This record gives sequence, structure tokens and C-alpha cells, in this order.
Amino acid sequence: MSLSVPASPAPAAEPVLRPASLVGRTRAGLSDALAEIGVSEKERRMRVGQLWNWIYHYGVRDFSAMTTISKVLRAALAERFTLDLPEVTAEQVSSDGTRKWLLRMPPVGARDRGAEIECVYIPEVDRGTLCVSSQVGCTLSCTFCHTGTQRLVRNLTTEEIVAQLMVARDRLGDFPGRTPPEGAFVPNDGGRFVSNIVFMGMGEPLYNFDGVRDAIDVISDNEGLSLGRRRITVSTSGVVPQIEALGAEMGTMLAISLHAVRDDLRNELVPLNKKYPIRDLLEACRNYPGLSNAKRITFEYVMLKGVNDSDAEARELVRLLKGIPAKINLIPFNPWPGTRYECSDWDRIERFSEIVYRAGYASPVRTPRGRDILAACGQLKSETEKLSARARLMLEQSEAEAAALAG
Repeated sequence: MSLSVPASPAPAAEPVLRPASLVGRTRAGLSDALAEIGVSEKERRMRVGQLWNWIYHYGVRDFSAMTTISKVLRAALAERFTLDLPEVTAEQVSSDGTRKWLLRMPPVGARDRGAEIECVYIPEVDRGTLCVSSQVGCTLSCTFCHTGTQRLVRNLTTEEIVAQLMVARDRLGDFPGRTPPEGAFVPNDGGRFVSNIVFMGMGEPLYNFDGVRDAIDVISDNEGLSLGRRRITVSTSGVVPQIEALGAEMGTMLAISLHAVRDDLRNELVPLNKKYPIRDLLEACRNYPGLSNAKRITFEYVMLKGVNDSDAEARELVRLLKGIPAKINLIPFNPWPGTRYECSDWDRIERFSEIVYRAGYASPVRTPRGRDILAACGQLKSETEKLSARARLMLEQSEAEAAALAG
């Protein structure tokens, strides 16, 4: 048998670095931008406030619209910066109104090819929830999660995290005085657009702690995007050392991807458990800053047929969580191509929920949303993994350098 050797791929063109966008920057980041164009330190504080208001409250996309800023300064800003949002390379709309956007981020350096990530908007009767990503890919390899099959490329920057909310609001016409773009989904229930954010998209948020923390500062600032921290939930697979800091520095709601009540099974489903077992994880939860009945922890539990859905496991779940103000989100498994798992039968899910509920815990069964466009929980996976051979080599070299430094 003869083997054909594929031709070596042509070298990829170097990315074109466009002027930097101010969208997504912190107040300090905007101040730095003003300093770059020669604005005095004395003047910068006032100008930062003006830029903040125009960018995050009004969502303007052109410096010329910033009528409270002088024409000279607007021209200087436009020459050096943009107000560009990430490119929406694909938009899918589910039969239930869920929207999934594939976003291409501009290159952040000479070695970056421009990341692609997904975020999802879920409209409901009483809220509009945006599921955002914190990393390109994921390093945790949870076996039931589609995202976990995609290798980690890099952390998203603070600007890239904030930009996901900006894209959603822009696409939905969710800024004051804005006419929704043609074809955008607009809720017809009184204007509830993006009212909640969950860090449950691609990646482990606590492995991008600084980027997520700074993004939350921008998102929750009441002079701009104005989303209260009680309306922001950060979900972690159990990075125990960072949980206390999450509560102390971010003050958001906490969700734990639990999915099993025994270490041996959780080691398989959530390999991070080998490093931070259930006992340590729950102890960190008990010590979460601000924990109370008004600020309960959400424990996420994906229902896998014949794997973790028995009556005995429901009772053990109740025992494990005793004393922790909590609610338990039961998530019907959302299938994806190539998975070996199946969703628990509906009567089995209901029986599991009943046991938990009778023990005094709220145990809503999360209605699967966006399954038909692979936008449901655990289904997100961008096209970034289809890297060029050159980009893969550069990534592998970076990983080797990082491993050498860690060693």
C-alpha cells in the first residue's frame, strides 16, 4: 500500500493589526488611551467619564457622535483608536428564540490569529440571559461537555469579555434610543433584553481570574452597562483556591458544576476533581463570602442516563449539601456529535428532583434551550480549534515554554 504525503501548507499571512478599539476597556484603560494622544493628567478624569458614558451607556460606534467632547479630541481619538466590536461571523437563531453568535476577535499581537468564541442569548418571560465565554477553548476536559473537547488556546482579555455583552446589546438594539438592526430578535414583553449574565460559556472563569474580575467591574459599573453583581453568576468546575477570592473581589453569584456525589465518578466526569475533591470543594463553598439564604450557591447537576441519576445519588446529594444555602439546577444532558452519554429519562429526572425538593432544596429542571443550534449547556465549541499548522506549532511552542517556566 502506498502512502501519499500531503503538501506542506503555505505559510499563513501575518495578521493585520487594526487600530485598537476602546470598547471593553476599564476606566484605567481609557485613561491610558487618552494619555497616548497627549491628554493631560488633569483633564483625563473628566474625559474618561465622558467616554465611559458614550461607550457603555449609549453604545455609540463612532467618535463623531460624542457631542460633549470637542471636535479636536474626537478627531485625535478617531485617528488613533476605533469603537469596533468583534466581527459576528455567524448568527444562529433557535426555534425557541435563543441566539448564538460566533464572534471573531481581532488579533491581539503578532502571534495571534484572531480568536473565535461563542456566546448565547436566552430570552425568557422574566429575563434575558447572556451566556458569555472567558477562554478560547477549555483546559478541563470534562467528558460530558462539548467545549471540553476543544483544546485551550488562550484566555480572553477583559475587553473581549465585555465586548460579548456589547455585541449582544448592539444586535438587540438594547441601548437608549437605538433602533434594533434589521432581523434582530427583540423581546415583545416590555423591553427585557440582557438583564442577566452567566459565565457558563467556553472556558473555566477562575483560570482567567484577573480578566473576569476586571470585566465584571466594567459590566457592573452603574454609570455604564449597569448590570448588578447579583445578576451576574460565575460558574466554576471547582478551582478551590480561587473561590474565596471570587466572592471577596467580584461579589457575584456562584455556581458550581458538581455533576456527581462520589469522587471516583466526578474524577471521570470533571477531571479537576482529582486535584480538588468534593470535600475540599464543598468546604470552600461553606466559606464563600456573603453566603446566605438571599445569596445561595447554585449547584449544577447534569442528568446522565445510568451514570449519576439514581435515587441513592439524589439522597447523597442532599446529605453533601446540608448546611449550605443552595439551590440545585438539574440539567437534562444536551447531546452533541460523538458523545457517549445519553440524557436521563424524563421520569427519572422528575423522581430525582422530587427527592431533592422534599429535602428542602429548590431543584428546578433547566429547560433545554437552543439545542437545535448546539447552543445549550455544554454544547458550545468554536471553530478556533481549526488552527493552521503554523498556528498550532506556535501554540505548542508557547505551551512548552510555559511548562518549562512552571517546572
